[in-house]
Amino acid sequence: MAAVTELVNESFPSIGQEVLHYVNGVLDDASEFESSDDLYDAIGVVLQSADDSKTEEEIKSICDRLHRLLHGSSTIEATDSHRILSAPVQLSSLATGGKEVAHSSIWITRKENASVVDQKKLEKAEAMIKPENGQSVASANQLINRKDAKFDASGSNRSYDIRMEDFEVSFGERTLITGATVQLLAGRRYGFVGRNGLGKTTLLKMIAGRQLHIPSHIRILHVEQEVDGDDTPAVQSVLQCDERRENLLKEERDLTLLLQSTSPTNADNQMSSRLTEIYTQLESMESDKAPAKAAVILAGLGFTTEMQKMCTREFSGGWRMRLALARALFAKPDLLLLDEPTNMLDMKAIIWLENYLQTWATTILVVSHDRQFLNAVATDVLHLHSQKIDTYRGNYELFHKTREEKLKNQQKEFEAQQQYREHIQIFIDRFRYNANRASQVQSKLKLLEKLPELRPVEKETDVIMKFPECEKLSPPILQLDELYFYYKKDHVVFKNICVNASMDSRICIVGENGAGKTTLLKILLGDLDPVQGLRHCHRNLRIGYFSQHHVDQLDMNVTSVELLAERFPGKPIESYRAALGSYGVSGDLALRPVATLSGGQKSRVAFAVLNMSSPNFLVLDEPTNHLDMETIEALGKALTKFQGGVILVSHDERLIRMICKELWVVKDRTIVSLDGGFDEYKKIIETELETQGAF
Repeated sequence: MAAVTELVNESFPSIGQEVLHYVNGVLDDASEFESSDDLYDAIGVVLQSADDSKTEEEIKSICDRLHRLLHGSSTIEATDSHRILSAPVQLSSLATGGKEVAHSSIWITRKENASVVDQKKLEKAEAMIKPENGQSVASANQLINRKDAKFDASGSNRSYDIRMEDFEVSFGERTLITGATVQLLAGRRYGFVGRNGLGKTTLLKMIAGRQLHIPSHIRILHVEQEVDGDDTPAVQSVLQCDERRENLLKEERDLTLLLQSTSPTNADNQMSSRLTEIYTQLESMESDKAPAKAAVILAGLGFTTEMQKMCTREFSGGWRMRLALARALFAKPDLLLLDEPTNMLDMKAIIWLENYLQTWATTILVVSHDRQFLNAVATDVLHLHSQKIDTYRGNYELFHKTREEKLKNQQKEFEAQQQYREHIQIFIDRFRYNANRASQVQSKLKLLEKLPELRPVEKETDVIMKFPECEKLSPPILQLDELYFYYKKDHVVFKNICVNASMDSRICIVGENGAGKTTLLKILLGDLDPVQGLRHCHRNLRIGYFSQHHVDQLDMNVTSVELLAERFPGKPIESYRAALGSYGVSGDLALRPVATLSGGQKSRVAFAVLNMSSPNFLVLDEPTNHLDMETIEALGKALTKFQGGVILVSHDERLIRMICKELWVVKDRTIVSLDGGFDEYKKIIETELETQGAF
């Protein structure tokens, strides 16, 4: 067979690997071709497509040489896995694992032989093993399965791997996931990705509620709700997550008070002995270092020293969510579930979290649409699509490349099989009524029946976002001159600010939470008046403002079409449909109540509302929250093509790199434009974190 392949390669040097693989598969059935003409009928068209310069006579000559080479060979090369048999290969022998040599094909495959160990003999052999100390001995299967197990203090066998088999997830009457199997190996970090509305958040809630089969000894923590506000200081709220430490400290305080308040008794010895045990346990868990660890986590997430001492009730909802994340990181559960953790963080906190999670010892399952975050954190990727979950090794970039290659190969395999089926069908149609070829026709029919049914690759619909066309305005468009602003005189927010934006601007505003980014946007929008200085705005400027609060303020009880009709009455329903469709809310989705839509789908509806106002300048405050990666990619392309100006507040690194031409850093009551862009800003942040000892 090697000689045949060599002849094909020599005759057609530019032949593709897929075509060569197909030709080799046909040549494996050489016994069914009585003449070189039959061989030409089977592969002539394919060979012609591999080299258009060759004439029909030249192709026939090559087929004749191939036919003679195949039927004239009686030996098998030691290194070749194919054979020329004196009789057709029976497909049934492939399924039964008979002694016949397997027919190699990309469509007909056979599993490797299963274990040939006699289980009854194995059980008898195990029963004959008598331990000298009288204790039971683990079976061979138990010893094999102990490979990835961990042992607790009592010596019992506990595996921290999680395997959820053949489960389904539904929301109302809608099936989200069916027949899925997910395995989470201990110590690995899984990124969970997929389009909005497919059921990622629902699955996380089911895992957190133990609605799927998860070993009872595995501690699960789902960062979902913000911390309740009370008089507990932030750092103490974090320390309280370690219940064992808190209980030991409480017991130590109670015993100390008892010893100090009572006269000496026989019970004192017992209490003193217990105190000694408590001190030993606290020392072994390095209890004295816990406050410092909690402080490092809080500092990394943006809590200053003063904020760490504040009561939890004094924080806003966003900061309480950060506090919930800090508690989870301090508690170190066996399985940590995170749902869009970067939504509540600024760029500095995201960079710190990326570095912190890279050394995480237990298992993480994180839903995130931040591509850079998943590249830095994930060791594996779970991809939800078509109600199935596929697992890939590596970070997001590796997953993306692997999946693209996988889809290409699947499509090539489908096309090759279709071509193979077509050639077989041509042979069947040609010799269907030829009595001399009846056995060959029957063999071909059986071959067609045995071929597995391959389907073309189902491509996910592309997300398309489009902002309205607008005319260019002559400068100046929007600018601030020598601006001062404060809410209270003793707390100046901005001092001597001079910035401007044009119709070609693609400006990204970054800075720590609380630095004044949202205040700056409100001043640019005209919602806040400067205390001193000027805000100049072009008279024909129509600013479209997007904020995550807009998503929360949508009417949840109406459909998306009805929502637009209420906001912009008097237009035909087709215009509302078109506006929603331009952001991926089309078909039945546009007729569903807004309350039933996912977070990302609600964001798209909010974009449609913005689109209907026909803006010529966009101010976007964290527009990527809850959007999937495909939608973020589409948003970046739409902003690049938009004819008006753009000012953007975002923590999504990929979006910033896609569209940003100018970077404004809000810090220390002023605004600095960085020439080095995002790379320079990232270096500044990493240097600050290293100086603070956060890394």
